[in-house]
Amino acid sequence: MDSDTPIPPGSKKMLWTGRVMSALPVLMFCFSAVMKFVQPAGFSEGMTHLGIPVSHAMGLGILELACTLLYLLPRTSVLGAILLTGYLGGATAIHVRVGDPFIMTIVLGVLLWGGLFLREPRLRALIPLKA
Repeated sequence: MDSDTPIPPGSKKMLWTGRVMSALPVLMFCFSAVMKFVQPAGFSEGMTHLGIPVSHAMGLGILELACTLLYLLPRTSVLGAILLTGYLGGATAIHVRVGDPFIMTIVLGVLLWGGLFLREPRLRALIPLKA
């Protein structure tokens, strides 16, 4: 697509579907970050099980919130999606290493990118899916 060619917006239905799809991983990342800050009962056992020192929780929570904020801002949403994808890749690797289920990290990644694709015309222009 030529840089001078305007990018056509999607339909309102597509935009709202993308927003809802995007909201689900955003809520999960925010919840996960808050749990890292609050560290409720059983939190340290879970981190130990995954092989992550509890002392890293605050930094991981800040990282999650920062990447999620980038994802929420329209100008930086693609960068946020890339960074959150990297974060999910690390989470997937950790769960695979300890033998835990990791389907949720994959689902979050699909929702993350699917929601962004539906709500972001620039991404649809970059990755045109043809029927």
